[in-house]
Amino acid sequence: MRLSSVLRPLCAAAVVLGCITVGAGTLHAQDMKGDLKAKTIRIVVPFPPGGTADSIARIVSQQANGAGFNLIVENRPGAGTIIATEQVAHATPDGSAVLINANSFVINTIVRSKLPYDPFKMEPLCIIASSPQVIVVHKEAPYRTLKDLVDAARAQPGALSFAAVGPATTQHIAGEMFKHDAGINLTYVPFTGGAPAVNALLGQHVTTVLANYNEVMEQIAAGNLRALAVASRQRLKAIPDVPTFIESGYKDFEALAFFGMVTTAGTPPAAVAQLIAMLHDAVKSPDVSGKLTQQGLDVVGTCGEEFRAYIKQQHEKYERVIKDAGIKIE
Repeated sequence: MRLSSVLRPLCAAAVVLGCITVGAGTLHAQDMKGDLKAKTIRIVVPFPPGGTADSIARIVSQQANGAGFNLIVENRPGAGTIIATEQVAHATPDGSAVLINANSFVINTIVRSKLPYDPFKMEPLCIIASSPQVIVVHKEAPYRTLKDLVDAARAQPGALSFAAVGPATTQHIAGEMFKHDAGINLTYVPFTGGAPAVNALLGQHVTTVLANYNEVMEQIAAGNLRALAVASRQRLKAIPDVPTFIESGYKDFEALAFFGMVTTAGTPPAAVAQLIAMLHDAVKSPDVSGKLTQQGLDVVGTCGEEFRAYIKQQHEKYERVIKDAGIKIE
């Protein structure tokens, strides 16, 4: 069963970064003369240091700081990203607080009975990048293929475990979908970030991990972890010998994480425009796009109202998937 569609920028042009829309209109000179360069802008990361979102935030911050802004990165993990999101949602609406979010931003609205904020009222800035998911095991594990893992899980219901950031994240729901589609019982072990989950696998404390590719690519390359399948529609160029879930017999199985930034609802349009322009300039720079690509990420750059439309689209898709699979977080 399909988890999510491949993230496709909503611009019509072939090169995404050349067609970014900002709100209802284009940026005017006066929008660029705001006070944001005189402020300290916090990028709040809902995960621990070392993960994908944290890495993206630091790469973008470094570039923006070089352009005259003053950005700092603040890690606020916990409660399935709710702590960090609530902090930015309730911040002073002046553009000084930015949240880097991922699919949990949408998923939480479906699986949580009540949230202390309304994510749909927050101001969307830009989707920076996206990342396919990969399922990996320790190098000493006996599983050479996804089928090997499934056969072992069927023989020992509940004895094997899968670790992922969560709960209520892309990786967690991808794991639940995999369990559902394969008809197996893997014990879910939640972690506050991708890096801690990978460390647990390296220590052989869990059986397998579902993570963003860039969080495991170095360990795969070093031979410490073995990739069994990637949750994209096409094989990854970096690991061409690793089949997709679809090739492994799981029709339409796809899991893609997006990483975007939003700010507090009620932020003045001029400040929103300046934040979008700042992120746009950072993402289109060769230095940032090069670093993101090196980390196994796909550079996106969809901004403003197109990002808002994408959030709505993802909500509708996740709602169907979660309902069809009977996934319950609480």
